[in-house]
Amino acid sequence: MENEARDGGRHPTSVVLQDLVVGTPDGSMPLTLLLSRLRGRSFGFVMLVLGVVALVPALSPVAGVLLLWPAIQMLAAREAPTLPRWLSCRRVPTARLALFTNRVVPVLRWLETILQPRWRTPSQTTKRVVGGVVLLLGLTLLAPVPFSQVLPALVIILIALAYLEEDGLALTVAIAAAILSLGLTAATVWATIIGINAL
Repeated sequence: MENEARDGGRHPTSVVLQDLVVGTPDGSMPLTLLLSRLRGRSFGFVMLVLGVVALVPALSPVAGVLLLWPAIQMLAAREAPTLPRWLSCRRVPTARLALFTNRVVPVLRWLETILQPRWRTPSQTTKRVVGGVVLLLGLTLLAPVPFSQVLPALVIILIALAYLEEDGLALTVAIAAAILSLGLTAATVWATIIGINAL
């Protein structure tokens, strides 16, 4: 059944997101309360949303800066992200959250047929590794090279999805892709600098 837990009581992310919307009060709710209700998946959702935002060229530097905050906290093995005061007080409209969920849940359900809990790793170790990789990927989003944000943004999305579903196999693939992305970004920036100096 859809609402049944899988893998020893663990619910799919799509079910968690649906339950979140059902339990959300009318009107709006503070962003900090929203993240607290996501509990252990809050880091994954933050990475996923900012990864999607980073696909937009004009917003990728902003997403890169914002990603540094949760990444550093993951390196410190925090239980959940702590937001800056000016951001934590912002309220999320219930209607907008419901609209977002209605669009995302069908995609998540399809992805959950591929991404499944496997290759379990120590949670704190995984959190620190993911935090370090996302920190580096977030920095590459600041590179002033057109469309250079696309690959790291896609890798961040893949990491977030694998982290949310506790899929160690997919996470291993995502981290390998992250290493490739970091290498390509470094090579692109270096080539750009050489080209500018040659002018």
